[in-house]
Amino acid sequence: MAARSVREGGPALRGPLDFADSPLRVAERQPLMLGVFLDLQDRKISDFPTSNSWTFDYNLDIVRKAEAAGFEIAFSRMQWLPKGGYDGEASLDAFIALGAMAAATSKILLISTIHVLYGPLHPLHIAKYGATLDHISKGRWGINIVTGHRAIEHQMFGWNRIEHDKRYDMAAELFDVVNSLWGETENLTYEGRVSPWKLENAWVTPKPQYGRPVLVNATGSPAGIDFAVKYSDLVFITSPAGADIHSALESLPDHIATIKDVAKKAGREIKVLINPIIVSRNTPEESEAYLQEIVDGMNTGTKDKRTFTSYDSDAHAWRGPNGARKQGYNLGANVEVIGSPKEVVEQLVALHKVGIDGVQLGFYDWKVDFDHFLENILPLLKAAGLRVD
Repeated sequence: MAARSVREGGPALRGPLDFADSPLRVAERQPLMLGVFLDLQDRKISDFPTSNSWTFDYNLDIVRKAEAAGFEIAFSRMQWLPKGGYDGEASLDAFIALGAMAAATSKILLISTIHVLYGPLHPLHIAKYGATLDHISKGRWGINIVTGHRAIEHQMFGWNRIEHDKRYDMAAELFDVVNSLWGETENLTYEGRVSPWKLENAWVTPKPQYGRPVLVNATGSPAGIDFAVKYSDLVFITSPAGADIHSALESLPDHIATIKDVAKKAGREIKVLINPIIVSRNTPEESEAYLQEIVDGMNTGTKDKRTFTSYDSDAHAWRGPNGARKQGYNLGANVEVIGSPKEVVEQLVALHKVGIDGVQLGFYDWKVDFDHFLENILPLLKAAGLRVD
């Protein structure tokens, strides 16, 4: 059953998957959707040198290169940390940065991570900002809905951290109203039940081109899954057993089946994405040597300086069964895909077979490693049937 506006007698609400020509519907025609997981902040997992930069121009070049290669999605994390919390001192806002890329691209989906409860943002702001970016991008912009798992981030905005499941109750009410504003035919008046805001005769125009922007959620908890399958088009998951590829392939089938079963019972269609880091050279031996250079750089003191991992978190998505997780080499992704082009494709095929619909790729050195992927791995993905023209 289609969602309806929170206004009594209000209209049924539609999303981008309800339109055959929406950018999201076009993107999901690929057997395996491809995305880039950008680093809009200083991020240093090893002292082994890279060309990486947090700057807008550097990341826009990546997105343009991905778009030219036929990738469907660009995405970035977003964090609010105090001085010394990042690997470096610079961190761009993902909401603004991905939104700005809308005017500089033409096909790729641009997903802005937004901590929707910090502040908190008023639903009228989100609806108006979203409608504007939808108009600029012609339906290619969307929101990765984040409710915040670190206490220190809530405290930066003058809040104590909100209890885990209550955060999803608040986000659900928020997007009931935001989605209503995007689809309403009349002014909307509403007073929050679990949220500290209200609206009176609120109205947003222009309306999004395909019902509403694309909505994404990263989750792993029961409350998070219930929220994601009701509100999101794309669900971003982690491996319950950690980043080691073999452990991930063992644990992911049941995890994905649980999510898709909940979605089916809710009468919704969702796609599941994961974030692999690709470490590859032309041969298995060269790939292992490159990996070893990265790992050796982790042992020179840099790793100990990555203080953000020490902040208190109540996130469930990174917890394995009984706390058991095999992290692999701690390369900073949900899954580590390591090897020659042939071996990388075999691992991506295996991820697809267990239910992964798309991958948001990360690389240790974007300039070198992404070019290697496009030149040597992407053709093999096409040959394997995971990419179609």
